This record gives sequence, C-alpha cells and structure tokens, in this order.
Amino acid sequence: MLKKLLSPLIVVLVLALSGCGYNRFQSYDEDVKSSWSEVLNQYQRRADLVPNLVNVVKGYAAHEKDVLEGVTQARANATAMNLSGDVLSDEQALKKFQQVQAGLSSSLGRLLAVAENYPQLKADASFRDLQAQLEGTENRITVARKRYIDSVKEYNVLVRSFPSNLTAKVFGYSAKANFSVENESVISKPPSVDFSK
Repeated sequence: MLKKLLSPLIVVLVLALSGCGYNRFQSYDEDVKSSWSEVLNQYQRRADLVPNLVNVVKGYAAHEKDVLEGVTQARANATAMNLSGDVLSDEQALKKFQQVQAGLSSSLGRLLAVAENYPQLKADASFRDLQAQLEGTENRITVARKRYIDSVKEYNVLVRSFPSNLTAKVFGYSAKANFSVENESVISKPPSVDFSK
C-alpha cells in the first residue's frame, strides 16, 4: 500500500519542482549578469578612450588645465568604481555607479565644448577619430544599458509573479536594481526654444 502511494507522490513532487521556476531563475539571473558585464565593458571602453583624447586636446589647449584635470579625475573615479554582477540587488550601489559614470560624461562634455574653441584641434585627424570612437561608444553604452534594463525587467517579473514568487522566497531571490533617471522632474519638462537671440 505504501508503494502505491509513494509512486504517485514522487510523480507529483517531480512535476511540482519542474514547474517551480528554479531553472528560469538561474537562466534569468545569468542573463542579468551577462548584460551587466556588457554595460561595464562599454563603460570601460569609454574610459580607455579618455587618456588619448586628453593627450590630443592637451597639445592644442594646454591652458585649459582645469578641464583636462577634471576629465582625468572623473576617469579615475569611473575606473575605480567596480560593481560586480553579484551585487545588482543593491540599489544604492547602482546609483553611486551611475553618478560616477555621469560625472565622466559631464567632464567629457566640457572637454568637447573646449575643443570647439580650437579650430585646429577640431581639424586634427586624431581628435576627429577619437571623437567618432567616443560617440560610437556612447551609442554602445545606450544599447548595453537597454539590454540590461530588459533583462532586469524579465527577472523582476519572475521574482514578483505567482507561483514563481514562492520559489524566489524559498531560494532567496530578490528583485534587482535597475538604472534610473537622476532627476525625473527636469526631463519631464519640454525644452524651451528661443529664436530671438
């Protein structure tokens, strides 16, 4: 009698475990980590371009010392901040990472604005090449961030959906942090255009 009850119980247990979503958690977690690695890869590519860009600008705009030092320091901060895929549930760490990367973006923007004041620099082939590489890298960062955002969305939906949320609780899976907009009220306002100037 015990054998007759044990067989169906084992079948039910196997079916229940196969439908619990554990393997999907593994797959989605790896997707998130993989897409995060690509984000880091693209940010590193951008950081690697900075020293060459600074050196080319330095040759033409040596008296723009503050801007050059600012870019160099922002790059140092960006490369010093390493956020591994294992701590992607830490929203504060991700925000700090975003701030450091935004600092580098801002510094690069100031550097490129300085370059506008030097026609010879803008005509330099090395500068144009580095500027094109930087623009391409910014596009790659955007694509990598989008892929990461999509991966996190799929993972977080799995964590929060029934019945997989029960598996998440049992195995300790929690929602992952995602990229956020620094100041949503600023981007929600339409830009003002004034042609009178």
